[in-house]
Amino acid sequence: MAWVILFIAGLFEIGWAIGLKYTEGFTKLIPTIGTIAAMVISMTLLGISLRSLPVGTAYGVWVGIGTVGTVILGIVLFGESASLVRVLFVSLIIIGIIGLKLTTST
Repeated sequence: MAWVILFIAGLFEIGWAIGLKYTEGFTKLIPTIGTIAAMVISMTLLGISLRSLPVGTAYGVWVGIGTVGTVILGIVLFGESASLVRVLFVSLIIIGIIGLKLTTST
């Protein structure tokens, strides 16, 4: 269950990272409220997952999920580069996330 909670925490990390773009420097109220809510939920769920997962593994996976999701949404929503090299490096992050999961006994 801790892995599911951690995955959901990672999704909320993506939400707040993308939300930061929409806040326009925290000058737009609704996106700011949504972004702060996503931050709180993400951190809370990360903390809950740490009850049974090693901190280094959980944090690495959480950041990795957030990074990969944010890069993908940056490409889709904001027209950011989808160069072969960029996709290659995102793939390496995914491999790292899988490796951390496979090498954790919980």
